[in-house]
Amino acid sequence: MLDIVIEARKANIGPGLSVNRILPFRLKRMVGPFIFMDHAGPVSVPVQSGSSMDVLPHPHIGLSTVSYLFDGQVTHRDSLGVEQIIRPGEVNWMTAGRGIAHSERFEDPATRTGSLEMVQTWVALPEKDEEQAPTFDNYTASQLPVFTDTGVWMRLIAGNAYGLSNHVKTHSPLFYLHVVLDAGAKIALPNNYSERGAYVAKGSVEVNGHTYSAGQMLVFTKGGDPHISAKEKTKLLLLGGEPLGERHIWWNFVSSRKDRIEQAKADWKAGRILLPPNDNKEFIPLPEDKSKPASSAPPAPECLS
Repeated sequence: MLDIVIEARKANIGPGLSVNRILPFRLKRMVGPFIFMDHAGPVSVPVQSGSSMDVLPHPHIGLSTVSYLFDGQVTHRDSLGVEQIIRPGEVNWMTAGRGIAHSERFEDPATRTGSLEMVQTWVALPEKDEEQAPTFDNYTASQLPVFTDTGVWMRLIAGNAYGLSNHVKTHSPLFYLHVVLDAGAKIALPNNYSERGAYVAKGSVEVNGHTYSAGQMLVFTKGGDPHISAKEKTKLLLLGGEPLGERHIWWNFVSSRKDRIEQAKADWKAGRILLPPNDNKEFIPLPEDKSKPASSAPPAPECLS
């Protein structure tokens, strides 16, 4: 059944880029293991704006960042020495574990004169994996299975759903899909997960006689068989999975323990989380903390999400 409707809020990532922020929401912190979601664009990127949109090196712990592009290109660099351009239909899956720093830059000339549309989510890690060694993987569009039916197109970004699976490395039961519906087409949500969300990235849908538009996420609990019907050609992101328990989030840090977030703050401030070796001339400093430790009102994250 429909549990809550989340309205995306505008958030500024930097001087040149604002995003629609969906998660976390004050009444719904997580959907399954997904604790964060930003939708950037579509936005035209003039040549002179590339550097102003860059996201400088910044740290993470206790989560995986999942970057998925609809349009444009972004260059990822991290403290493992990875340098990877992500293109439309691909997935960058970076697991921070005990700590990693990365940057996201708009350096390709074609991107700077074209457009950008990107979604980034954060997936919280199970407690047993929160302190694992950091890793990074890029998955090309050809590695992500696509299913088509009358009026329906979908790509499995990660997890398992509708009989689809892929080799994207995950740490807990989840599903994440890019879906395009023609006007009048319908789709049922996967019914074997405790929490399920449908984010309308473009277009509009109808559920139980009510219409929902771009920028809204519908969150469903387990049970029933909700169907989503497209009122027009519509682009959706479907995601969810099994809850992991309480998680604390402050800036770019996620953990099951408040004291671990305090340690991450100290580590970044002292330079104990290494910068990307091929992007180490500048970085985002630790925000001034005017709240209680690991409070429910953390400084805004710096990623493209």
